[in-house]
Amino acid sequence: MKIPFTLPRQAWFAIFAVALLLALGWVATSSGPLAPIKVTVTKVARGEVAPALFGIGTVEARRAYLIGPTSAGRVRSVLVDVGDSVKAGQLLAEMDPVDLDARVTSAAAATARAGSAVTTAQAQMRDAKSRQALAAGEARRYVDLARQGFVSQSVVDGKLQQQQSADAQLAAAESALTSARQDLARLDADREGAKQQRGNIRLEAPADGVVTSRDAETGSTVVAGQAVLKLIDPASLWVKTRLDQSRSSGLQVGLPADITLRSKARESFAGKVVRIEPNSDSVTEERLAQVAFDLMPQGVTSGEMAEVTLHPPALRDVLLIPNAALRQRGAKAGVWLRADGLLRFVPVKTGVEGIDGKMQIVEGVKAGDEVVVYSESDLKDDSRIKVVGSLAGKSQ
Repeated sequence: MKIPFTLPRQAWFAIFAVALLLALGWVATSSGPLAPIKVTVTKVARGEVAPALFGIGTVEARRAYLIGPTSAGRVRSVLVDVGDSVKAGQLLAEMDPVDLDARVTSAAAATARAGSAVTTAQAQMRDAKSRQALAAGEARRYVDLARQGFVSQSVVDGKLQQQQSADAQLAAAESALTSARQDLARLDADREGAKQQRGNIRLEAPADGVVTSRDAETGSTVVAGQAVLKLIDPASLWVKTRLDQSRSSGLQVGLPADITLRSKARESFAGKVVRIEPNSDSVTEERLAQVAFDLMPQGVTSGEMAEVTLHPPALRDVLLIPNAALRQRGAKAGVWLRADGLLRFVPVKTGVEGIDGKMQIVEGVKAGDEVVVYSESDLKDDSRIKVVGSLAGKSQ
């Protein structure tokens, strides 16, 4: 005989409510806001890290020349254009000489006249020497005659006076010769200066190179030192690279480098650091270094952007963690350490960072410590965690 089993309607509502609360509790503690935070962990291990420094730079010429006059004037002609290759000593442009030719001629004439004055002074010098020698000889002879009593003292005094006069004339002739020689030297310097100035109107290439800028045209008036043309040595191109100061540890001359030009993004060119500038950029907090190509690429142009990767020597047998495990708490860098089922933040001192995503730890943890690499959300000291093999979207 079947016994009918029925519950009051209120009992069914109570059972349903309890089941619903249990289900909500299970959801909240397993996948809801009260659920443990899923994390991935790894152990601190010793190993090798190959650091790399990254920088952005521009291709520049180590040897660049600004070609312009040494004095103000008008450009008579410009003989080359942008992109032209030139040879050392080649005439690139010429300034209008104006009155320089006349000044050179005048200076030459003045120099010749000064030379004649020197010749005249030399002749006068020789004549004065001769007269002085004759007067001195007669004075000595009359002094002897007076000592023997053949002539009177007054005659001797006259000869001595003649000797003194000859001495004075010789001194005057020597002074005149010195002055004439000084005038000749001054005028000769003026003549050379005028010739040099005349020669400077020819703007010649100081070295083999390529014209990169034409800054003045025929007929333009330029001031002293103003560039008419700009020239670079294409064989001296290098990359002026900027590196973050905080990541520039290990930067030194001679470091090997890989250079990627924007125009050749799929190629990498070998190079090395050849210079480190002593002054950093205080505004951008960057260090500046010049990286030269081992073999100059074809078609590289000045001003082109480039990406540079420097390779300091690898460090062996150092403590390593994935750089993703490094966290920032205020001003302190550290890791979440998992030990004895508890989670705590441990400040660490970091070293170099490898190109493989590894980070050197100098102090703070030891080999074998277990640290959190990725977490579903931000961690706290009292966070409940659940270690999983991987998190969606996080590579291990």
